[in-house]
Amino acid sequence: MKNLINWKLFFILLITSIITSMLVIPYSLELTSREVEISAITLLITVVQNLVLFSLATFFGLLLSKHIGMGIPILQDALEGKNQSKRLKSIIVPSIGLGVLAGILIVLLSIPFNKLIPELHLLEVSVSAWKSFLASFYGGIAEEILLRLFLVSLFVWITFKIKRTKDGKPTNFGIWLSIIVAAIIFGLGHLPATAQITSLTGLVVIRAVVLNGIGGIIFGWLYWKKGLESAIIAHFSADIILHIITPLVASFFS
Repeated sequence: MKNLINWKLFFILLITSIITSMLVIPYSLELTSREVEISAITLLITVVQNLVLFSLATFFGLLLSKHIGMGIPILQDALEGKNQSKRLKSIIVPSIGLGVLAGILIVLLSIPFNKLIPELHLLEVSVSAWKSFLASFYGGIAEEILLRLFLVSLFVWITFKIKRTKDGKPTNFGIWLSIIVAAIIFGLGHLPATAQITSLTGLVVIRAVVLNGIGGIIFGWLYWKKGLESAIIAHFSADIILHIITPLVASFFS
């Protein structure tokens, strides 16, 4: 049990996930137009639920990613005392760049949906900037642990068990399939919150899958090629474009 995963890394990711899960609460409440007073019991239940969820996702994510050649290489090596400053600097610009690109693509592709489902767009751009900023940490860290570290790793591991390359590695087809399926699940995962805002029509479902799927594919590719750190930076950058800059621009022209 001791050598299954890097336990220091496990606890860093787990604690960060719990903290960022709390940071998204103000955003979620305003997005769903719920003015409720959160009691200590409610917070405790939320913490316990997230503790269980992220403990499992982080543990199995680290375990499976080790077997398929993916994971969190920079942070893991840094915890072992290796200097990773150059390696970290090398991923920052491309990660931010692809995150910004993902955000811009989502904004552009959302335009026709905004005309057909205006209530969603108007509500999303009306959320307070500070709440959106805090929620971006949840998207960048917690969602990447769930969707990329755990889910993509799980799917890649499954395809790896079915078919592998001659040198014993996951096939490119298996990896791409895993990234795309996880991206679709990423989109569908936003529907419970959307259901509290508007009816879940076919168009609403398509919107969730298409818009979130774009980011999911880009973040998944970065996880594959550069590690989870890169996917985290890109996801956070995309959320800043979507939840901070886009509403500011929209309010300026309105």
